[in-house]
Amino acid sequence: MGRVFLLTYFILSVNPANISLHLKLPPMLGAPLSPTATKLMMLGCGELGKEVIIEAQRLGVETIGVDRYENAPGMQVAHRSYAIDMQSEAAMREVIEKEKPDFIVPEIEAINTELLLTLEKEGFNIIPTARAANLTMNREGIRRLAAEELKLKTPRYAFAETREEFEKAVHDIGIPCVVKPIQSSSGKGQSTISAEADIGKAFDYALSGSRGKSEKVIVEAFVKFDTEITLLTVRHVGGTSFCDPIGHIQKSGDYRESWQPQAFTPEILQKCQEMAQKITDALGGRGIFGVELFIVDGEVIFSEVSPRPHDTGLVTLVSQNMSEFELHVRAILGLSIPEIRTIQPGASRVILAAKDSKNIKFDGIDEALVEKDTTIRLFGKPDSRPNRRMGVCLALDVDVDAAREKTGRMLEKVKVVEE
Repeated sequence: MGRVFLLTYFILSVNPANISLHLKLPPMLGAPLSPTATKLMMLGCGELGKEVIIEAQRLGVETIGVDRYENAPGMQVAHRSYAIDMQSEAAMREVIEKEKPDFIVPEIEAINTELLLTLEKEGFNIIPTARAANLTMNREGIRRLAAEELKLKTPRYAFAETREEFEKAVHDIGIPCVVKPIQSSSGKGQSTISAEADIGKAFDYALSGSRGKSEKVIVEAFVKFDTEITLLTVRHVGGTSFCDPIGHIQKSGDYRESWQPQAFTPEILQKCQEMAQKITDALGGRGIFGVELFIVDGEVIFSEVSPRPHDTGLVTLVSQNMSEFELHVRAILGLSIPEIRTIQPGASRVILAAKDSKNIKFDGIDEALVEKDTTIRLFGKPDSRPNRRMGVCLALDVDVDAAREKTGRMLEKVKVVEE
């Protein structure tokens, strides 16, 4: 009788337009490390995967961390962990069949996504879907979906596998242009060609930064945008929800600073949400998507989409009533997501390493935290290399400008000591 009441209440409490999404009992979660455990496996355990694991554990989910190196940040908090070659079908399958997770959650690009397609057909639950992971881990797949199938406005682009094809693509697209490997992360291999002399080194640099097996690159027209944003878009049992837009600054394709909310007119915001919904509906599944967009003279141009929490969304750890990581876990587990609110303007700024080291310390943390409404997250990476993200400064204030200024002061005081 009680379960009938729960079902009736659950259906009547939702928007009638979405009732078809809710015709099932609320999910039951097991107890970790027991026969009833609900198990979530993270494929990739960087700073974003670590926060997802923490949020999953807050709901009693048993977590398994998988990465290509030992002691990755997420491994340090997971119930169990494995260091394997995630491009290897045999290594991946062995771990997945051993653990039999309820949810497999990719977090990085360097994964055998073809295996994910096979595993999904065998009954494993890939988040958001194996197709979404396969398309978005490869810039060619997602760009062709957005531009050629969905007819979204994107920068002009061309793909190249040989130096000859690359040189032709650059001249067809025109200088300046942006070059990226079709599979990479955190801006690796990305550069801007500003003159003829940059062409040769840009191709070599793109290949050196590739995270996958492909040696193909994408050449994109350089977009002189007014604003660059991430629109965090959540697909969940109640439909699709949006966080307030996040403005950000990137350097060499890697995030350095972000803030929320980025102010827009209602008309531009509606265009952003419509574009984000089109691309995420096409990808399907449940979870959070980081949709990157350019705003140029009131027009919205699609850039990229990540089917997982976005690095620029680290600001939501302080700015929202539910962080992007909590939203991702709720969506994965089929839990309700009510109103998402920006509780106060916030900003984030990345703490970067300067050199290769296995002996790392952080100085100036206390001085960086003297102002109110500030906090720091150190990611716990066991070693450093030039421009590796080691942590993030976070702050709230009366408006975005004040919050950004505050994180700037914080960053000046934090030092990564690499011996």
